[in-house]
Amino acid sequence: MTVTTAVLDDILERLRHTDTAAVSDALDSLGIPGVLRGITCRVPGVTTVGVAYTVTYGPVADSGGREGATFHNAANYIDDVPAGSVIVVDNGGSLDCTNWGNILTSMALRRGIAGTVIHGSARDVAEIRTHGYPLFSTGVSMVSGKNRVTLSAIGSDVVIDGVRVSSGDVIVGDDNGVIRIPQAIAEAVTDRAVRVDETERAIADAVRTGMRLDEARAQFGYATPWEPASAR
Repeated sequence: MTVTTAVLDDILERLRHTDTAAVSDALDSLGIPGVLRGITCRVPGVTTVGVAYTVTYGPVADSGGREGATFHNAANYIDDVPAGSVIVVDNGGSLDCTNWGNILTSMALRRGIAGTVIHGSARDVAEIRTHGYPLFSTGVSMVSGKNRVTLSAIGSDVVIDGVRVSSGDVIVGDDNGVIRIPQAIAEAVTDRAVRVDETERAIADAVRTGMRLDEARAQFGYATPWEPASAR
């Protein structure tokens, strides 16, 4: 099921006021995996929320980045990424070469792209941090991807440590890592994530005023925070 643009915009706005921990709890309550394990925030303190734009890379056979090899620099897809998207790059989790750097970051900022998630490596991290651009990756390397990898697909599903990401899925990233929400259930997951946040804030407020933690958790429904308060 594809949600309407208006509904999707509302989902994204509400998710900007929550975090990956709440989304993880919401997905757990539905028995749906979503954490993109092994993906780390490279720019501390940044967050990203947006719709996935998937990009897949594969190796250039027998090139090794040698001088004189046929030139492969498959990053021109950046010109077609819609504003507000989160680019999800799959290079098989490779630590051997990069798929993102300062030039792509400059383009992404100019185009209003919400962030980049790389199942692989990035470089120019220090410069990217000065821009405050939301970048998440498996690894960091100085080795260029030119003549080592080539673009295999745009818009195809990618699988990151067993979790499938489709173009149009919702991506949320912060210092905790990155998580994906299937678009078809994004509204239900967002509702639950917001209630998780509200529950945990209520518990924290109660504890600050002197209530015992066990009492606060019991009163505010810590065991099932995704349920509406009226249902507890």
